[in-house]
Amino acid sequence: MLKEDNLNEFLEKVKKLERGEKLDLSSDEDLSIGIMNLISIEEHFFFTYNKTKDKKYLDLLNEVREMRKDLFKRIIKDYEGEVWCISKHLLAASMRLMEVGTKSLTKGDKLGAADLFEKAYRLYSLFWGLNLGVVGVNDVKQSDKKLVEFISEDKKPAVKGSAGIFEKLGQLVQKAINCCRE
Repeated sequence: MLKEDNLNEFLEKVKKLERGEKLDLSSDEDLSIGIMNLISIEEHFFFTYNKTKDKKYLDLLNEVREMRKDLFKRIIKDYEGEVWCISKHLLAASMRLMEVGTKSLTKGDKLGAADLFEKAYRLYSLFWGLNLGVVGVNDVKQSDKKLVEFISEDKKPAVKGSAGIFEKLGQLVQKAINCCRE
């Protein structure tokens, strides 16, 4: 579940960003994309090692992994439990879905590509929600419901058909992170 206090805090950060105050998420967004690519490079070194059995690929994999870990610390400052690993997998899954979406697009499957891109963006938004303190993993509860509910800013109960957590996070990320802002 989304923590309401954290949501309000995040919205305040967005307002400060809009007023020109210092909150440079666009640099962090660029860094997160770079980290996605480092994760992908790690995967390629893994597969190349297994295909060739040449140990130099293990050394290269380890070097890239250390770089990725160091850069990850710039974005993920406070984490508990599995949040570090969850974050890595959210970025990795988002990157892979983007790549498969791009391949679908190349094949002319715009509908399939759009679906994959939407899922990739949902995962990417969840990454930011988790690491900006908007999503509290301690508040997520096991439920028979198939949808994760989002605590709205206006304290009204969630209405069926209203924006889900991924859509709301996507809106927040779009508002807060603008790579074109200089």
